[in-house]
Amino acid sequence: MINHSLQLFCNRVVAASRISAADVVILGRDILPDGISHADEADMLIALDRAVPQSDASYADLVSAAVVNFAVWGERPTGYVDIEIARWLVGSLRSDAGPTPLAARIAFEIVREAETSHEILVAFAIGSAHRRVHPEGSASAPVAELLEAA
Repeated sequence: MINHSLQLFCNRVVAASRISAADVVILGRDILPDGISHADEADMLIALDRAVPQSDASYADLVSAAVVNFAVWGERPTGYVDIEIARWLVGSLRSDAGPTPLAARIAFEIVREAETSHEILVAFAIGSAHRRVHPEGSASAPVAELLEAA
C-alpha cells in the first residue's frame, strides 16, 4: 500500500524531470519521516530513480538507507534476507537496461548490512557491482567485499 503523499510526490518530480535537494528534504521529513513501511513504497522509490533523469545525490543516500533499513531490519526475521525478500528486491532493482547505480548500491548495502542474505540477492549484488566498477576487468574491491560478507 502506497502512502498518498508519496504518490503525489512521485507524480510531481516525474513531471519536473528532476529531484532536487529540497525535494529530498520534503521526502525524508514530511512524507517518510519513519522510513519505508511497505515494499510498495520501496518499489516506487526505486522506480522513481529510473524514471527521473536528474536527481540530487542526497536522493540516493536517503533511498539507499531507507530500503536497507526496511529490507534488513523492518522485515522478519530481522537481520536476515530470506528468499522471499531477495526475490522481491532483485525484481524491483533489476531493469531491462541493467540496474541503475542506485539499485546496485542498494543491493550491495543490503548484503553488507544483513547478517545473511539469500544467494539470489548476493549474486545480483556481485554482478551489479562488478559491471558498475569493472565492466571488463577482474573482481573489484566492492565485489571482493561482498564475497567476504557472503
